[in-house]
Formats: sequence, C-alpha cells, structure tokens
Amino acid sequence: MIWNKGELDILSRLKTPDMIQNFLDGLDYNPDYECRSPRWVMKRRKAHCFEGAIFAAAALRLIGHKPLLVDMKAWNDDDHVIAVYKTDGHWGAVAKSNFTVLRSREPVYKSIRELIMSYFDFFFNVNGEKTLRSYSLPLDLTIFDKRNWETTDEDLEYIGDKIESLHHF
Repeated sequence: MIWNKGELDILSRLKTPDMIQNFLDGLDYNPDYECRSPRWVMKRRKAHCFEGAIFAAAALRLIGHKPLLVDMKAWNDDDHVIAVYKTDGHWGAVAKSNFTVLRSREPVYKSIRELIMSYFDFFFNVNGEKTLRSYSLPLDLTIFDKRNWETTDEDLEYIGDKIESLHHF
C-alpha cells in the first residue's frame, strides 16, 4: 500500500481513536451497495458503516493497533461492523453510524463480548425491538494486505464475505 501526500496529511492528523471517530462523524453516509477502500472514503468524503469500519481499522493501524473488525448480526434489522482496538488490556471501538449510540466505545471493556454487550440496549429497529443477536470473532485485515485493501479501487466485498464466514457467538 502506498498512501499519497494528501492521504498522509489526513491520516497523520488522526492520532487517537477519538480523532478517528470525529473524522468518521464528519463524513456523509454512503447509501450505495458497495464497499470501498479507505483511499476512496478520504477522496469521496462518505462511508457507510462497513466502509467506516475499514477506514477506522486502517487509521488505527497507523497509530499502532492491529486492523481488526467485528461484525454484529441483527435480526429484522441491519447488521453493523465496528473497528476494535485494545489499549492496556481493554477493548474499545470506532464505528460509522447514523445513530450516535452505535458509534465509538472507550477502551474499558475486558473482552470483546463485554464490548459488544455495551451496544445491546441501543441496537434496535424502527419498531423499537432490540435486534442484536450475535457477533463475530475479530477479523485481522492484514490477511488482505496483498490485495492492498487500504488503497485499492477494487470493491472490498471479499472482506464482507470473510467476516460473514467467521464464527459468530
């Protein structure tokens, strides 16, 4: 992966998970059924939750974290994908969502399960039904480095296929 100067200027300002979250919060929501790279997200200034999670994973990687995603499966609702990171043995998250309560979490959770459960009461559909049903093991995006997932023009749906195939609890 090779970032250009403009991309490095943006990414170099994102020094903390909170700064990454603030960047995501400033993006328009991408309504299209596609999955684009962090390069595309920076260029177009829009992302849906999956693209936002992938962008966050790339930005977290640049500040020393593993680029990890977790899928949250819902019943009668949209699934949600978050980028997770670990600080001092505790898990936190960064995420893109139209709903503020489904965005970031501070790194205070002892396990991925505990982190995911912090979303449970806020994960509901338009009928008010709580819909979160399961979550995946973390997916380490470094397995896709040979495909240049951070900068490619290729659709990243293969990442979605992989996270769908992981064990969900």
